[in-house]
Amino acid sequence: MRTLWMVLCALARLWPGALAGCTEAGRCCPGRDPACFARGWRLDRVYGTCFCDQACRLTGDCCFDYDRACPARPCFVGEWSPWSGCAGQCQPTTRVRRRSVQQEPLNGGAPCPPLEERAGCLEYSSSQGQDCGHSFVPAFITSSAFNKKRTIQAASPQWSTHTEDAGYCMEFKTESLTPHCALGNRPLTRWMQYLREGYTVCVDCQPPAMNSVSLRCSGDGLDSDGNQTLRWQAIGNPRCQGTWKKVRRVEQCSCPEVHRFIFI
Repeated sequence: MRTLWMVLCALARLWPGALAGCTEAGRCCPGRDPACFARGWRLDRVYGTCFCDQACRLTGDCCFDYDRACPARPCFVGEWSPWSGCAGQCQPTTRVRRRSVQQEPLNGGAPCPPLEERAGCLEYSSSQGQDCGHSFVPAFITSSAFNKKRTIQAASPQWSTHTEDAGYCMEFKTESLTPHCALGNRPLTRWMQYLREGYTVCVDCQPPAMNSVSLRCSGDGLDSDGNQTLRWQAIGNPRCQGTWKKVRRVEQCSCPEVHRFIFI
């Protein structure tokens, strides 16, 4: 039987029309379509009615030339749009970016990846241009990778090019965190999985999270004597939160990248 099957395959390559199939019938259909059939050899080595629809892969009754006649084509998507602004001012909220489908998947090709991503953000200026958002407790944090994309925008007219280098780093020792931190598996929440009890973490205070008058970030714990338990919350997943204690203030953060965050 194996020899017969090899002969049939050879015939198909030499004389494609000799065995009929999807190519000769000119058929290639999405989904399950009982009307999308031809006469010829099937992949399970049975001669007769064979199918040229996408579902034939599941039912095992594809024509022998299905892969050649109906090649799988994966989904292709475009580039991400720029991040939107925050959904609201003066309170933790979200921003969004989207991308569109350039080519739908065909014939069992790879499905489309997510077309929308959301991330936490905090706007420090009201619609009237007033400075706001600095009175929040607990400290709101996000991945230090966000700082690479965040541009220094004036939350107040008092910011100038001379204050662009302003900033400092706070070191904390984490004491507790909720189980929800380990559940974030989206690209922009995956950093939360690296939060651990008992670890020392670094949090950068940079504009615009830094208040232009006090030159401090909300929730930085700078006034704590080190014994006070302080609260923090992850932006992007409000159920990921916990407590920590201040270790010290330093000029620059030196923690490993996975344990380095920013106030937001």
